[in-house]
Amino acid sequence: MTYRDAGLPVAARVADLLGRMTLEEKVGQVNQRLYGWRAWRRTASGSTAPGSTASRFAATEELVAEARRFGGIGAVYGLQRADAWSGQTWDTGVTASDSAELCAEIQRTIVATSRLGIPALFVEEVPHGHQALDGTVLPVALAVASTWDPDLYEQACREVAAEVRARGAHVALVSTLDVLRDPRWGRAEETFGEDPHLAAAFTTATVRGMQGCGAGAPIAPDRLAVVLKHAAGQGATVGGRNWAATELGRRELAEIHLPPVRAAAAAGAAGMMAAYSEVDGLPAAANRWLLTTVIRESLGFRGLIMADGTALDRLLRMTGDPVAAAALALRSGTDLSLWDEVFPHVGAAVTAGLATTADLDAAVGRVLALKFRLGLFDPPVHVAAPPAGEAARLSVEIAARSVTLLHDDAGLLPLRGDTTVAVLGPHADTVAHALGDYTAPQRPGSGVTVAAALRDAGLTVTTAPGADIATGADGAIPAAVDLARDAGVVVLCLGGSSAREDGVSFDVNGAARAGGPASQMTAGEGVDLAGLRLGDGQRELLRRVAATGTPLVVVLVQGRPHVIGAELAAAGACLTVFYPGPALGTVVADVLLGRREATGRLPVSMPRDAASLPVHYNHRDHDWSGYLDAPPGPLLPFGAGGPAGLAVSAPVLSGTVIDVGAPGEITCRVTVSNDGPRDATAVVQLHLRRVTAATWPRSRELRGFRRVPVPAGESVTVELPVGAEQLHAVDEVGRPYLEPGVVEIQTGTSVADLRSARLVLVRGIGAGDRADGAIRDA
Repeated sequence: MTYRDAGLPVAARVADLLGRMTLEEKVGQVNQRLYGWRAWRRTASGSTAPGSTASRFAATEELVAEARRFGGIGAVYGLQRADAWSGQTWDTGVTASDSAELCAEIQRTIVATSRLGIPALFVEEVPHGHQALDGTVLPVALAVASTWDPDLYEQACREVAAEVRARGAHVALVSTLDVLRDPRWGRAEETFGEDPHLAAAFTTATVRGMQGCGAGAPIAPDRLAVVLKHAAGQGATVGGRNWAATELGRRELAEIHLPPVRAAAAAGAAGMMAAYSEVDGLPAAANRWLLTTVIRESLGFRGLIMADGTALDRLLRMTGDPVAAAALALRSGTDLSLWDEVFPHVGAAVTAGLATTADLDAAVGRVLALKFRLGLFDPPVHVAAPPAGEAARLSVEIAARSVTLLHDDAGLLPLRGDTTVAVLGPHADTVAHALGDYTAPQRPGSGVTVAAALRDAGLTVTTAPGADIATGADGAIPAAVDLARDAGVVVLCLGGSSAREDGVSFDVNGAARAGGPASQMTAGEGVDLAGLRLGDGQRELLRRVAATGTPLVVVLVQGRPHVIGAELAAAGACLTVFYPGPALGTVVADVLLGRREATGRLPVSMPRDAASLPVHYNHRDHDWSGYLDAPPGPLLPFGAGGPAGLAVSAPVLSGTVIDVGAPGEITCRVTVSNDGPRDATAVVQLHLRRVTAATWPRSRELRGFRRVPVPAGESVTVELPVGAEQLHAVDEVGRPYLEPGVVEIQTGTSVADLRSARLVLVRGIGAGDRADGAIRDA
């Protein structure tokens, strides 16, 4: 059979297999209906017979019935997922040592049930490491973005991919595409921040690291296919409300939310997941303009598009009928479902003439092509698990580089080793709240707390929580205040939590329904905040500890930007870190003790209060003097952080005119000086500000950045390119183009200290005036 010939092109194999399939078999390939943890069970014989070759696992009747219903299965979600929603724990779940065996047994069952021997895709959550027992936990995306170091993240993605593939999975669901426009949204931690250029850079790093190849190429046995979440605009829901509407014009969508989608397409991502939100009244999974006209045709995306969990069932509100809903999603460009009851009706939709065989074949073909690219039809290639510890080491390094110094006005850092330190607050002596959403249960005793790390460094440490994360309970505050009063310095560890612990129930798609009396969740999917303040108990703890007069260092452990004016004002020094994972204590202690520099920079603007939102820096550039009762702008700007003494000179351009018809590239040169007493790392930002434009311009747009070490008391020169990639605008479907006009190239360490040089973009430069192709000095 042609499709079994590994030497043939994927397209030929797909065409041959499609020609052999029945309508029912095609329907099976576009459905991903099972919760994977309900697809398997342990076998008594396999688990009790020493030396037995029998599998310790077997498929459940639920999985067998699903496979028989359609003559195969397109994909199975979350065979290895472990968390409170799935109910998989260390007593019931599958660990790294036996997950490959589990996957092999489930695949054997599915292939045996398929008349044509079609294997299934095994899909796993990998938003910041594998959400499975023994899976490496990476810092959340907002922490990753705080490093401003895509190369480091690419290395970590490569190691995690090898780890997950060795466990038998094929596809990673990874959050990269959402651009955070409202920090009230509970899923803020899953974003790379508020800037599309930064999100695009880390999206590219994700694809390169995890997948390791471009569109259509074979995916190596130690890499994963990536399906990136969520296309597009879900980070801009009204009021930061999960699943809510968006009010995006097409240009706002194109300029802010499509750049990471375009980067994903350019990098060759295997798939994207359609957002829950809608664009112009049409849900993304049923929006042909978005999925087909924009993402496929305009941006050139060649992979498959997956619906989010139960998203297609919501289309019944529009169609009133599952057959019509299935047809709507299929015709719009959705290829693969997730847990819904609508997509099994695509066969009926084709039979009824609501969708065509060509529509279905296109979707099935994309699913099959990915299976061929992954080698699932070919003899298996055994790849050993990667060396133990490398992914974990990179996780620690990312966490360390994400720690951000907001200020040290009192000169409290580094801490002296001969002083008693009271480590207080709900993050003081636990890592449970610093792991982020979509995290599996950790082995008992794993991770390092702030109190333990400082104690291990030889300091005299006292510790107490003083308050919990979410409530106003104050019974534990007096004991914490007593410790503060007796200490030489207080390290007060405050923040939020996405930990799905007691008191949390779940929606049909796994989103949290938080708010019970025992719940400590203040962030995560389904947990949106209106006021963005820390819990009442934490704020009272801060007030009473500050009143002791003991020097105070505040450490904020967050999953979103909070309103932190009181915390900054009370602290002699303040650090923030977005959920860093198990290495919380290690990386915070290293900075507190001066063993490492706090190199992180904010990938989001920090608001003064929730009533002032939005405060993202790249708004339309309209004159506005602020509210009557509040100043304009954020409390802390995009890019803020780091030690005092770092400064970036005004940019010097190697040319001042560019021909948009034949753009070359000039150089932007800046000098970065460090007047501080210690070596430091600067993150130089390059922004574009349009002085004139065909549409109303934004205040500025990040178009480049570079991390550079700067020795104490010295200066370094940094060169950044300025060409079409830095100067382009985008049309309403996200395609880049150059337009004539006047722009400013701006450089600095944050949007609060940018300095400018002017550049003119013209159409047509005389041949006698040309230098470097299309650029000449003014």
